[in-house]
Amino acid sequence: MNSPDLAEFLRARRARVSPREAGLPEVGRRRTPGLRRQEVAQLAGMSVDYYIRLEQGRGPHPSRQVLSALARALMLSADERDYLFRVAGESPPAVTGPGRDITPGIRYLLDGMPETPAYVVDAAYNILAWNQLATYFIGNLAAYTDRNMIRWTFSRDPADSVWSDEDFLRFTRSTVADLRVGYARYPGDPQIESLVTELLALSPEFAVMWAEYEVEVRGPMFKRINHPQAGPLEFECQVLHITETGQRLIAYCAAPGSVTAAAFRSLAQLQPVDG
Repeated sequence: MNSPDLAEFLRARRARVSPREAGLPEVGRRRTPGLRRQEVAQLAGMSVDYYIRLEQGRGPHPSRQVLSALARALMLSADERDYLFRVAGESPPAVTGPGRDITPGIRYLLDGMPETPAYVVDAAYNILAWNQLATYFIGNLAAYTDRNMIRWTFSRDPADSVWSDEDFLRFTRSTVADLRVGYARYPGDPQIESLVTELLALSPEFAVMWAEYEVEVRGPMFKRINHPQAGPLEFECQVLHITETGQRLIAYCAAPGSVTAAAFRSLAQLQPVDG
């Protein structure tokens, strides 16, 4: 175990995570950015003294269970988690296939945002779950067999004017770049490989973007749309990465007090969209 590197890594990653991102209340002013040591210990389910010793490079060799708990608490990416295991003298966890089951916690999170459109996609961008307000943007997919966002995008007519829209192209490129992340992380996954093979054969637009080898985990993006019921809307499309399953929770976040926030509120009061 490389104790100094482990200690440095834990300190650096702790400084990067805000209490809000970790689901903790932000109480009082903080002299330094990020989480406090006791907050990391709380999130990881270990004693504060034990965590402090790890950060000081004098703790005992952490178990794989402890390392996994720290990876969750510090919201590490897959690559960062693997690094954490290696500097602690352990082999990284084996990469399993992407998860397609929705946990109760994610379902509660979706339903707990009644005035924010939100939905969950898997690593192949199949929509797995959504809240009521999201149906006004993606439709009610309950009766649909094809729920793949990328297939929908590249099924558009190449003559469609949307392909000349810079915002649409930027959003589409970011999605393809994120799909390539999943393609590399889950080699041999039949759903991802089948989707890529299909689109390479059917969509010249997809083939061009795929051949550019852009690789980038999907991040937040500002979007403007003209909604058929609510009119012009603008919001930040936030993406929450669920590391254990490779899923993404996508939420349309409107600025408080904005016209878009008011429109979301009005749509939320309507009857659910039929399938």
